[in-house]
Amino acid sequence: MGFSSATKIIGPALVKVAGVRLTIKAVDLWMRRLRFSVFNLVRQALAHNSGWPEQWRSPEPKACYDAIIVGAGGHGLATAYYMAKEHGLTNVAVLEKGWLGGGNTGRNTTILRSNYLWEESEAIYEHSLKLWEGLSQDLNYNVMYSPRGVMMLAHNTHDAQVSKRHVHANRLAGIDNEWLTPDEAKAFCPILNISKDIRYPIVGAALQRRGGTARHDAVAWGYARAASARGVDIVQNCEVTGIRRGANGAVTGVDTSRGFVGAKKIGVVAAGHTSVVMAMAGVRMPLESYPLQALVSEPVKPMMPCVVMSNTIHAYMSQSDKGELVIGAGTDAYTSYSQTGGLHIATHTLEAICELFPAVRRLRMLRNWGGIVDVTPDRSPIIGKTPVPGLFVNCGWGTGGFKATPGSGHVFAHTVATGEPHPIAAPFTLDRFRTGRLIDEAAAAAVAH
Repeated sequence: MGFSSATKIIGPALVKVAGVRLTIKAVDLWMRRLRFSVFNLVRQALAHNSGWPEQWRSPEPKACYDAIIVGAGGHGLATAYYMAKEHGLTNVAVLEKGWLGGGNTGRNTTILRSNYLWEESEAIYEHSLKLWEGLSQDLNYNVMYSPRGVMMLAHNTHDAQVSKRHVHANRLAGIDNEWLTPDEAKAFCPILNISKDIRYPIVGAALQRRGGTARHDAVAWGYARAASARGVDIVQNCEVTGIRRGANGAVTGVDTSRGFVGAKKIGVVAAGHTSVVMAMAGVRMPLESYPLQALVSEPVKPMMPCVVMSNTIHAYMSQSDKGELVIGAGTDAYTSYSQTGGLHIATHTLEAICELFPAVRRLRMLRNWGGIVDVTPDRSPIIGKTPVPGLFVNCGWGTGGFKATPGSGHVFAHTVATGEPHPIAAPFTLDRFRTGRLIDEAAAAAVAH
């Protein structure tokens, strides 16, 4: 029948799914309708697509759960999914103050890569990239993973030295990365301008062919659908307003806009608002929040075969499946919780894009938006336990969170479920800022998209 681990047989003709009693026949029908396959697509097409069930449940929050995940972005939903799948914990709630995937998950520029410098970063981003490769099959949902290649440009001697250092470090770790001459870079991306008389001439590029893009909202929907099918409650429009602690200091639950919800384990995955949520438990985080902007152009026919990034001029570009050119910049210079950002940042980025890609100069921009990224002093994430018993945190991904979504959720699920860090996540503890064992990706990654 293919029931999930959240399904318990409680009688000859009854089962309980996420606390709701249903007949076996009804559950079997729901599961069969929910699964995507060529046969189901044909069947639904013949029925005018009238038989699809809701992709995930929208329950009222229960009084108590085994664990609560704060934040229904990609990382939070992935955490809940892997807790259910890998650790059998299905009495889990994901609480979201707005709508599912409405934060940074739905606002990023969808770049995937694992070509970081330090071993710790290489391990977690490569773990994530390998999960991306089979994620659509795992979730039974097309996340539109496209390994089209990520090319990072070098504009001077320093850039070339840093890029080649990355190439060599990645190869030692078994991660694909290669150095290209300007002519080879242009052959890979024909619209790239490699003239020597431009403001920042291109002297070479590092290419990770396995890098690419995925569809951000499909990732959120896919994880939500798969987690819900395993019994996880996803509660939208439920803002966490406080974290309660018992006499022994351990967490006992959260106050929300929809009442108190109890739990002995709480995982905070709130991106740019992590420091605000953690302050509710009396924990001060080494985080700063900045706006990060992106733009898209009017749609055009395919012209951009890969992702091109330039750390020196803080600009990067790819093309979506709808034909829009997706353009991103570096973070704004000032801390803020704004989701707009300064106009001059977008202007400077477009100036650089027009020089690197002269063919796009006459395109019109359709939309400009921003997200709120949480940045640590060493520009590496924090994944693990906190000084408060039962309280866990996953934050500090800065401008590179989307690419880490599957890997982040996978290792954080292990940490929350077992109470101990996953081996890949062990170096990313909060305690490293006390011991000085930093993982400095600031200079190594520059714009860490």
